[in-house]
Amino acid sequence: MAVEHETQVLISGGGLVGLSTAMFLAAHGIPSLVVERLKETAQLPRAAFFHMRTLELFREAGIEPAVREQSEREFMPDGQVVAVESLKGRQLAAFIANLNEGVADVSPCRRLFLTQPGLEPILRRRAEEGGASVMMGHELSGVVQQDNGVLATVKNVETGEERQIAAQYLVCAEGGHSRLREQLGIAMDGRGIFSRSLTIYFRADLAPYLTGRNLSIIYVVNPTLSGFFRLDKNSQRGFFAVNVLGNAMTGENIQTDASLDVSEERLIELVRIAAGVPDLKVEVEGAARWRCTADLAQRYRDGRIFLAGDAVHLMPPTGGFGGNTGVHDAHNLAWKLAMVQNGTAGPALLDTYETERRPIGHFTVEQAYTRYVTRTAPYLGAKDYQPVANDFAIELGYRYHSPAIVGDDGAQEHLDPRQSRGSPGFRAPHLWLNSAKGPVSTLDLFGKGFVLLTTPAGKAWSDTAAAIAEDFPDLRAHIVGSAELADPRGEFAAAYGIGEGGASLVRPDGFVAWRCTTPPGADAAEELRRVLGRLLMRSS
Repeated sequence: MAVEHETQVLISGGGLVGLSTAMFLAAHGIPSLVVERLKETAQLPRAAFFHMRTLELFREAGIEPAVREQSEREFMPDGQVVAVESLKGRQLAAFIANLNEGVADVSPCRRLFLTQPGLEPILRRRAEEGGASVMMGHELSGVVQQDNGVLATVKNVETGEERQIAAQYLVCAEGGHSRLREQLGIAMDGRGIFSRSLTIYFRADLAPYLTGRNLSIIYVVNPTLSGFFRLDKNSQRGFFAVNVLGNAMTGENIQTDASLDVSEERLIELVRIAAGVPDLKVEVEGAARWRCTADLAQRYRDGRIFLAGDAVHLMPPTGGFGGNTGVHDAHNLAWKLAMVQNGTAGPALLDTYETERRPIGHFTVEQAYTRYVTRTAPYLGAKDYQPVANDFAIELGYRYHSPAIVGDDGAQEHLDPRQSRGSPGFRAPHLWLNSAKGPVSTLDLFGKGFVLLTTPAGKAWSDTAAAIAEDFPDLRAHIVGSAELADPRGEFAAAYGIGEGGASLVRPDGFVAWRCTTPPGADAAEELRRVLGRLLMRSS
């Protein structure tokens, strides 16, 4: 079979993670081809909770305004996370009073809800604007790895027609049922399946039972079932996810397979029970069975094939961590693939994808499990779960340890982002600065190459960066507290932990790669050249 198409990166799976990967690659000038087995974007209103870090990445990609506008069309902003006996019944607990409480202190972005059918066209449009291509109605049916790339066979799911595509690298974003992961022999470790759950997509007028309340996620726990609601802004449409049948509080009459009966009559009955309205008029739009697990892949890579999203980590939906973690996988991988592809970095940089992302995946899987046990499945009687970590620490405060970080002091991981103080391995802190074009976040300075930040007292660091520009043309420097970037509150040096004459070197993904707390010495150019060479895994 002749090769019909060549691309730098082939992406198997055109959902949230696959399209995000294509978009992030496009932002770095790397074309990709996405193959997706569905012929069009799924129309069921699968709602996802997008965290601050994910919105920061969308902001970097230039789609944050479009994402926010779409979210506002679909959902009320902010909102509470509560547990109730039923929508009409009494409230049992309040977990989060406001989804965006305290967010303004740590990020320029706010959390939001958005259906995947509302988001995926935005991702696709941005990816295609940057040179990506998307083939709907096609799936990966075979792949052979070669010394200089991969040769993939792609099949039209309707006609069965096959074609061959050559690529430098392949990203597997096929989701939890990834056939490619299984073919590669990559096993999943973890807790296995603890329930077979059911999501019911429906229309019903639930506004009378929610008047005056802005509830984002509504957990339902009663003697008949345990699950959660997510409803649109008018409380007319949404879904109810059933985790288990029976009394999740006491363990009485527990049935861990809620998906045995998916007749329309049964689906309507379950929605009515959760609403607490026996005669509620319900129109069922669809149903989806899914396995509730907490598992992690043993490997994130096989040669030139990289796996991301649900293909490598499966977690309960409690907390909304799964999709966000997948988007972060894609972002971490994209800049590394780009720098290796364009010759800026050595191939060893790609090894740090798994080194950095797999520990984060494990921690997040465990935190999702903790929330599942404590919020919706106390019947499990589990004692082996982690203590609940602060949401900000999970979303923004995780730390990377890898050769792509210099000066790792091995200190505590998963800090509140206000406490990381710009330590290497953590996301660079957000601060508002003033520019000629108006307020900008420090995060707005990142996204392409490496960025060196310093203060007026450390101007020589900026001069040093200019002196080595021939060897590192993607390196940019900014003096914070200058006419270019005013620091109105004088917070920058302390927030980044560099002192008055030091410097912070930030990677393209916005994570601090190295810092120095003193002004540059006579050998500063050589020091900075050595640091960058190490970070980029250059052989010489």
